[in-house]
Amino acid sequence: MSEFVFLYRGKDWTTSPAEMQQRMQKWSAWMKELGEKGHLRNPGHPLERTGKFVEGKQRAVVDGPFAEAKDVIGGYTIIEAEDVAHAVELSKGCPILDAGGAVEVRPIMKLTL
Repeated sequence: MSEFVFLYRGKDWTTSPAEMQQRMQKWSAWMKELGEKGHLRNPGHPLERTGKFVEGKQRAVVDGPFAEAKDVIGGYTIIEAEDVAHAVELSKGCPILDAGGAVEVRPIMKLTL
């Protein structure tokens, strides 16, 4: 088994409290299912909608994420799966997909220091 990170990408959706509660129930059910099947290594956290980018040799610091971005990384989860194909299958249950968002599935590289 290997570890993968799910990066949740989507727009900044504004919803009613009732819609938000429905979404959270779907997320909770999906996370519970991943956990019960032994795939949930770390549920992760939502990310704030603010931040900074540090880039280039000059280490320039700019505000981000940018409003003009097509999508924003809203959070992450670390899961365990047999391989990337299995991780992709697990990601297909993510509620963000129903709202037009996306899940980026990335293998976590093991480093030995």
